[in-house]
Amino acid sequence: MDFAGSHVLVAGAGVTGKSIVPVLTELGARVTVTDGNAERLAELEGLGAELVPGLTEPPEGTALVVTSPGWRPTSPLLVAAAEAGVEVIGDVELAWRVGQLREHPPSWLVVTGTNGKTTTVGMLESILKAGGANAVACGNIGYAALDAVRAGYDVLAVELSSFQLHWSSTLAPDAAVVLNLAEDHIDWHGSMDEYAAAKGRAYTHAKIVVHNADDEWSAKIADDHASEDARRVAFRLDTPSVGELGLVEDLLVDRAFVADPATSAEELATLADVRPAGPHNVSNALAAASLARAHGVTPDAVVKGLREYQPAPHRAVEVAEVAGVRYVNDSKATNPHAAAGSLRAHQSIVWIAGGQLKGASVDELVISIAGRLRGVVLLGVDSPVIAAAVARHAPDVPVNSLRPGDHEPMTAAVSAASAMARPGDVVLLAPAAASLDMFRNYGERGDAFAAAVHVLRDDAAGAPRDGH
Repeated sequence: MDFAGSHVLVAGAGVTGKSIVPVLTELGARVTVTDGNAERLAELEGLGAELVPGLTEPPEGTALVVTSPGWRPTSPLLVAAAEAGVEVIGDVELAWRVGQLREHPPSWLVVTGTNGKTTTVGMLESILKAGGANAVACGNIGYAALDAVRAGYDVLAVELSSFQLHWSSTLAPDAAVVLNLAEDHIDWHGSMDEYAAAKGRAYTHAKIVVHNADDEWSAKIADDHASEDARRVAFRLDTPSVGELGLVEDLLVDRAFVADPATSAEELATLADVRPAGPHNVSNALAAASLARAHGVTPDAVVKGLREYQPAPHRAVEVAEVAGVRYVNDSKATNPHAAAGSLRAHQSIVWIAGGQLKGASVDELVISIAGRLRGVVLLGVDSPVIAAAVARHAPDVPVNSLRPGDHEPMTAAVSAASAMARPGDVVLLAPAAASLDMFRNYGERGDAFAAAVHVLRDDAAGAPRDGH
């Protein structure tokens, strides 16, 4: 699209809008911005765009609508645009199109899925940099893909949400992976099939389609959305077949990006090189390695990158060990699928859980980890739902449900968990639920857990655990 002289409507004046407007004006577009929040709209004054509050249909002559990812397809403005035949795209699609205007467009390596995206993108960025690439992690992690394109990076490790993918129509990554799929964001998409279809847009035009052979949805989405011309690669937590990456004993190995996959394999790393530990993060590492190898990175760069990778906060981070008990913060496990991966990484657990389940079932989760539970401590609005599931499927496991009136609920939770735990156990914050009923976000929840553990550690350093 030739943006010069075109009338582009930007829907949303938040963080995404602030990123979009300067790019469009630099390209010569005539830009209008609309938002229902007048104060937020006013923050864009001086950027060269016309600011119009509360539009419900595109102005006459609008050639393109660029929407913030949070706007639902059912928003009156976006419905009206579609009915008028005006194309609607998101900021990621805009970033892709702007990148194609560069003399040497950047390479896009896309990561999506319900859980593990940020960890995988972080691992991928680390591996790419270890291989000498001018690379950056961007997308749905706080650094917009559009900003990364403008900054001139050669390789983008892009985390994309289903919302962003819904509005992406021509995005053609060099390689893409859908890590997994579990029920999430159904209120936005309308159904699980629509949610899967949004994720599938990562594969539609991808040159190399990487899927998780251990996840039924990932494989199905690849089958449904990969083009006939795409190269197919899989990874699994088992011995890899030809064209796959996988595990052989404690080795991560590649039988896809080698000279003769039928007769040879490359060792990429060991299980000890993957941090945080746990099967779900080994799977993430294999996904990251698959994308990096698709880009031409060497095995030496894969192992170096994995060793140098620093996990993001609140993602299976060990806070402290007190009296032989390890305390692990995985506050980012905000749904049952994410919590399952975290819980399966440990053998004997006191589980701290609870918050807003948003209608998600926890029965399957509790069934899968019942044998690992020493005890359960629950807090938050949906703690009765989790308590009932534990009673059904792990009736011998003690449960301590904290009262809503506890002044410092996380301090109380850590104290209760400490009383249940024995040396060798892990006290694990893996809430399986959102945090907004008690905290501003999952980060604040994780910080509260870490602070409570540090108090426990300091108290233990001043006196023996039994008080004598």
